[in-house]
Amino acid sequence: MPAEERVTARPTLRERRRAAATQEILDAAERHIDENGPAALSLRAVARDLGMTVQALYHYFPSWAELVTALIAKAYGDLADALQTAVDTAAEDPDLPRVLVAAEEYRRWAVTHPERFKLLYGTPLRQYAAPAGGPTSLAMRRISEIFQREMFDGFTRAQLEAADTPPLSPSLRADLEQLPAPGLGAVPPPATTLLLSAWGHLHGLVVLEVFGHTSFLGEHRAEIFRRGVRNLVEDLHRRIPVAE
Repeated sequence: MPAEERVTARPTLRERRRAAATQEILDAAERHIDENGPAALSLRAVARDLGMTVQALYHYFPSWAELVTALIAKAYGDLADALQTAVDTAAEDPDLPRVLVAAEEYRRWAVTHPERFKLLYGTPLRQYAAPAGGPTSLAMRRISEIFQREMFDGFTRAQLEAADTPPLSPSLRADLEQLPAPGLGAVPPPATTLLLSAWGHLHGLVVLEVFGHTSFLGEHRAEIFRRGVRNLVEDLHRRIPVAE
């Protein structure tokens, strides 16, 4: 069979059934997480909800860790899709930069899906370690790429290299230059440190809200978040010199 035909060939009935069953398992596992939290996830509970045996579930996910990996990768992917859709459909508004649109969509997704957010950024699950360079790392990188692109939109590499930051140690600069591109490795080390600092602030505000530490702010949490992110973006951009 020619290569072109192999690429475009329709999945077989067996492959389609397997894909449908895999999706059904992931959906059931997500519901279980939403209802009971990530720490309560078990293959036995998911199998019971689907009316199947654990042994049958093993045909699709040979271990609990593989199911967790698939759930984390899917959650990162769903979050990245939501961010991308938000920035792609945002109205042109100079008072609402697209990086702020992305940040607010990040917050919205987190507070709408708090247990899935905790799966990504909460207390690490015992006896689980994400495979190095595996699907969770690749999925997480998409989110980084979106924020990086929107944060530095319109700036040249020379401007980003000349950003006003404390001097970087030679070892830190060397390590940052080793980061992969696309991803943080696509921008100079000074810009990477600025982005990581901004990310820590933005993400920290969302974590505080999802874990209930800002409930005293009530309906004002969205306004506080917008003000905080706007301030950090303006401060970051002030550190980047104007193009000559």
